[in-house]
Amino acid sequence: MLDKKNSEEIKTLREGGKILGQILREIAKDVKVGNTGKQLNAKAEELIKQAGGTPSFKNYHGFPDALCVSINEAVVHGIPTDKPFKEGDLVGIDLGMKYKGLYTDTAMTVPVGKISSESKQLLEATKKSLEIAIQQLKVGGYISDIGKVIEKLVKPYNYGIVRDLAGHGVGRQVHEDPSVPNYDTGKKSVKIFDGMVIAIEPMLIMGGDWKVKTKNNGWDVISKDNSLTAHFEHSIAITKDGPIILTE
Repeated sequence: MLDKKNSEEIKTLREGGKILGQILREIAKDVKVGNTGKQLNAKAEELIKQAGGTPSFKNYHGFPDALCVSINEAVVHGIPTDKPFKEGDLVGIDLGMKYKGLYTDTAMTVPVGKISSESKQLLEATKKSLEIAIQQLKVGGYISDIGKVIEKLVKPYNYGIVRDLAGHGVGRQVHEDPSVPNYDTGKKSVKIFDGMVIAIEPMLIMGGDWKVKTKNNGWDVISKDNSLTAHFEHSIAITKDGPIILTE
């Protein structure tokens, strides 16, 4: 069922989303050689608590931590570990928070030290995919417009666009309808309306294959070809005046 948020709810989501965005940027500063996912997770949990929020991923369907930390071939849902980051790693950090009863969700992929030009291009293309997707959001448009523009942007790079995972509605729950695919499904989907709140999260694979698999821990989703991946995400409210990025 599709859920409409009123102006007061969007105001609260903007308040919580702004805090969440600040927290994620603060955590990103600690993505350095020698630091670990466990350290980042502890900091994320503490900052959310200080802000008066609750980590929304912790214990969600059994996920053990507040922060998803997905490294290199891991696309999403990475469990934080004690393994130190090394020069050249790509570290995806994904964080959700419940604030005043409403949820927002945001993610970014952060380079560790000096990275290759190929890795840099992957990050830039994924970030650009999110930016152009947000520009498509207007009342009366379609969710399927998002995948179309992402695919058009990504095609020249020959990257794989993950198909088995998608963006989603957000706000009253961590995940809501509609599903927000990052590729062109070839058909019109849900119409965008005033008060719709969604999380857009392009996930790209350097090797060109879109297929993914889940590691034995039941959580880390990795590229099937084991090539590098990148992931960026914002929660966005769509109003008659245009999109509002909640997690900036």
